[in-house]
Amino acid sequence: MLPAAARLTSSADFRLVTRGGRRAGRTRLVVHAVAGPADPEADPGSPRVGFVVSKAVGNSVVRHRVSRRLRHLVRDRLGTLPPGSALVVRALPRAAEATSAELGADLDAALRKLRLSSGDES
Repeated sequence: MLPAAARLTSSADFRLVTRGGRRAGRTRLVVHAVAGPADPEADPGSPRVGFVVSKAVGNSVVRHRVSRRLRHLVRDRLGTLPPGSALVVRALPRAAEATSAELGADLDAALRKLRLSSGDES
């Protein structure tokens, strides 16, 4: 589970990140990101993450399974994200058949493309 301080919850925050941020698409997911705080009143020290898993991914059981996998993967990477950043991870229909390792590889590739991984030197 993600800590409460690390969650995007309001539709305004989701809208700000998806419309105003950068985007990196992969086979199974799309990651939208804003490097600075999405909400000016938010704690700039903690990255925040939200998830979008639509009905196109599958029925409720499949959607919740994909959401749990993505939450777990992002939780392990929270420490590598820049302070004050905000992410929205949107699952695509192919995420339904993906393993956690495949979702993790797509997430890592998207974060590298957005240059949000702490290991990037470029």
